[in-house]
Amino acid sequence: MTDAIVPTLVVGGAVVDDLDRPTVLLAARRTEPPHLAGGWELPGGKVDPGEEPLQALHRELFEELGVKVEVGDELLAPNGLGWDLPPAHRMRVWLVRVIEGEPAPIEVHDALQHLPLGRWAEVGWLPADVPIVTALTALAEERQAR
Repeated sequence: MTDAIVPTLVVGGAVVDDLDRPTVLLAARRTEPPHLAGGWELPGGKVDPGEEPLQALHRELFEELGVKVEVGDELLAPNGLGWDLPPAHRMRVWLVRVIEGEPAPIEVHDALQHLPLGRWAEVGWLPADVPIVTALTALAEERQAR
């Protein structure tokens, strides 16, 4: 019998301008670890032991960007369990809107870009973030069409 590997839970914030009809998405360029440096991602990080995912989301966005956020809908992964981040992580992602502070690349990032809808795919997203950004784009376009 083999032991199943339990993925480490990670949370991510899709920082947008409007929770109901997003038209701008924030991308953050990583500086570490070396194999991820230079890639663009949604900000966030690991859930600490004993921490609830939304607590971790608020903590991570404050540590990484210096902002407080309002949390909107969760962007569910097709499997319903979270987005796979190989080799051993799974990420839950929520739409968030900044309510206090101005996003800055404080920790693990060296640059931020505010991307207008229609250009969300124009940065070099980390491979694990590509399906998430694709799903975010579809959601935003659907909401704009209403």
